Amino acid sequence: MFNQLSASIKQYLLITGNYWAFTITDGALRMLVVLHFHQLGYSPFNIAMLFLFYEVFGVVTNLIGGWLGARIGLNKTMNIGLIMQVVALGMLAVPNDMLTVFYVMFAQALSGIAKDLNKMSAKSAVKLLVPEGAEGKLYQWVALLTGSKNTLKGFGFFCGGLLLSVFGFQGAVAAMASILAIVWIMSLIMLKEDIGKSGFKPKFTDIFSKSASINTLAAARMFLFGARDVWFVVALPVYLATVFNWEHSWVGGFMASWVIGYGVIQSIAPYFTGKKQGKVPSVGAVVFWGSVLAIIPIFIAVALHFDFYIRTSIIIGLLVFGALFAINSSLHSYLIVSYARADGVSLDVGFYYMANAMGRLIGTVLSGAIFQIYGLEACLWISGLFIGLAAIISLNLKEKTLEA
Repeated sequence: MFNQLSASIKQYLLITGNYWAFTITDGALRMLVVLHFHQLGYSPFNIAMLFLFYEVFGVVTNLIGGWLGARIGLNKTMNIGLIMQVVALGMLAVPNDMLTVFYVMFAQALSGIAKDLNKMSAKSAVKLLVPEGAEGKLYQWVALLTGSKNTLKGFGFFCGGLLLSVFGFQGAVAAMASILAIVWIMSLIMLKEDIGKSGFKPKFTDIFSKSASINTLAAARMFLFGARDVWFVVALPVYLATVFNWEHSWVGGFMASWVIGYGVIQSIAPYFTGKKQGKVPSVGAVVFWGSVLAIIPIFIAVALHFDFYIRTSIIIGLLVFGALFAINSSLHSYLIVSYARADGVSLDVGFYYMANAMGRLIGTVLSGAIFQIYGLEACLWISGLFIGLAAIISLNLKEKTLEA
């Protein structure tokens, strides 16, 4: 059946499969690091610092990776990302006394580079597999790729918590490294050469976008993802483990459920935002959905302040936040691929995801620092503020008028 598919569909499935496999290990590793080092007695801020290089190098990788993809092809950047993740996982499969802060930060740096090479390659490649002007199809393909990725990242969170309970930290990362190495070998054999390679030789200065729309969208994306990670990365899992006294598998299970639901909604977001009417999303839709999302973390923060059914407010509130965040993220993901140039698409997408990584970096550092000093309530107030800023910035976006 696979051989009967068109060439573009085959490549899309191969790219998506690579992205899926990588994403499971990425989600599992994040949960493993948070829970394992919390168990070892690390403070929330110190746990956040373990992800510092992961996010810092994500910023750098998206800038340089977009340029690199345009010069050597997206198949090569994707495969480089896969093997770097294998190396990063292998580095962590060592005894606990070797897992110093700097050593783990270095391994996380490799993982951060790998993740963003893989993501930039996958998102950029989709632009080249969809016919020019087919905006509705592009929106659906981007939403499906991104949503399925996040669903599997949630599955990775669950796997991380479960594997930690069953096999321990070292056994879990060693198993994931072995499986991903097999995926990398298959990708080397089957992925088409030179996909995404630019027709011109981009200069290094071309890594910075010259498009006002992409710069605006990048700024909004930075605040949007900072708003998520300010409570999601460190504050929430530590809160669930310490205040709710949940076991590792329960924490991993809840985080997994959140991201899986988020991914499912993201995959079908086009049906909430105009696809049924035959239209692609407008700037008004981006601003509207962002404004609605901003209300949710504020509501949860108020419930915490007044001690109003805290457990119920956090669980239900964050599930609603996840659904609305999925729609916002899907709109952004579609717009960046749509705005990007066809020749050298990875340059624009790389710049945009640099801003995404910068938002994650800001959110991660604040998640550990603010939670340790002021608690989860303060993290949620900052989240609401960041989302509001993202919606305001989005008012300056150029309108997309192409029909689906």
